[in-house]
Amino acid sequence: MSSGAVSSDGHGARREELTKVVRTVPGATVPLDVEGYPIAPPELELEQVHIYVRHGERTPVRVRMSDPPANIPERWDLCKTARRFRAAVTSNINVTNAMEEVTIRKVIESANGDIEAGECLLGELTDLGRQNTYNFGRALRRLYIDRLRFLPDTLRSPGTNAFRDGLHSEPSQVYFRSTNVPRTIESLHEIIFGLYPSDKCLDGYVHQLRIRNGKDENLYGNTVCKRLEILELGFAKAAAAAWNPVLEALDGKISKYIGGNPVRLDGRPRASGIFDTIRSAAANSMPVPKDFNEKGVMDVIEKAIVHEWYGGYDTEEVRRLGMGPLLADISEKMISKATQGSTNRLKLLLHSTHDTCLAALCKTLDVFDEKWPAFTSSVTFELFRKTSSSDPRDSTAGHESSGSLLSWQTILSPFRRPGLTDQHYVRMRYQNRSLPLPLCAEDGKHLPGHPEFCTLTAFRQRIKELTPVNWEGECSVNGK
Repeated sequence: MSSGAVSSDGHGARREELTKVVRTVPGATVPLDVEGYPIAPPELELEQVHIYVRHGERTPVRVRMSDPPANIPERWDLCKTARRFRAAVTSNINVTNAMEEVTIRKVIESANGDIEAGECLLGELTDLGRQNTYNFGRALRRLYIDRLRFLPDTLRSPGTNAFRDGLHSEPSQVYFRSTNVPRTIESLHEIIFGLYPSDKCLDGYVHQLRIRNGKDENLYGNTVCKRLEILELGFAKAAAAAWNPVLEALDGKISKYIGGNPVRLDGRPRASGIFDTIRSAAANSMPVPKDFNEKGVMDVIEKAIVHEWYGGYDTEEVRRLGMGPLLADISEKMISKATQGSTNRLKLLLHSTHDTCLAALCKTLDVFDEKWPAFTSSVTFELFRKTSSSDPRDSTAGHESSGSLLSWQTILSPFRRPGLTDQHYVRMRYQNRSLPLPLCAEDGKHLPGHPEFCTLTAFRQRIKELTPVNWEGECSVNGK
């Protein structure tokens, strides 16, 4: 991690306790530390929170190392919950098109037609993943509702007149979005239920879960940009050239588990595939060969694939094309909140996404720890406003007519347009750590004495530099 990523929240002992599970079970969920959350200085008031959370524990996305001597199961019996659900359907014979509910139970069928209750699909959220994402939602509730009193205890439907085509037409205080992938959608279901369970949703309130089409997706970088695809392939080849000689030292231990093949970034299976299978198995308490638990095995593979996947984010072009659109979205929403003040009701924006999003965000902002993000990891951007009582312009010291001035400021304050960026600050957090951003390390670009609170002005300026001006042109093969 760069020097800018040093934590300044002063909760090292508690964080050490919370993260010890990561050392014993690599990739396992690190619980959100509610008690150890560092309260902002008294002159700052929390205005908006953007959360990007990786889905919970899942099965591997492909079958690997199922043969002896690895013997990692091909079929995982870890998906017993949430198999029965109700689906809303429109009856074709009902002229009123009224919605009906049908009870459905999902089962997994093998090639020979056998079915097994509780078996997981490849890449599916496991029961543990469901539990941990639900726990994440509960922790969010304890933090932002019970402790900070930032969000309302309940959500209430605005009334029948505020609906349009079955959706709330009035702006909400919460925003939920997921990538169009079952494990992220299901993770978001669990988080929402932990944050606002059914007894906290009144008067028929219905959560809106937003999903974008691929052409509009910005929660991961490798979607529809040809130039980015070309760049990533080039960096992957360069990483293979640099790391394959290093990985060769693992052949004596690992090759026997992958059909005698060498361990390589571009091997069969790829090193990233080996890592995915072992990490998924370990996180779900599935047995893995002891050789993978030896120090210097998975650590080396992790370093290699982190270089392969995220080395390109050391360059400005990959940052612009990969994370520029998402960071621009964050910046624009924060600017809207800063300029509109209380008329903008949006407080929490929660996004269910992938490891690639979290790592790329951290890498783009120069605070990546070079470790593969654990399941249910989250990156948070918090927007704070400096309260008027802390504004030196409101000080009564040294002014003969200060009482009169203060009175007029109080009377006119509801009509004053909120400050844009000079009185707003952004704090980034990851894995229970506050991350001072190098982009605002200079004096004047952060709250004095608190480098983790970046001025919105400095944050916005850097994001503007990272935002593609002509997306289609920059994404063309030649990047013009």
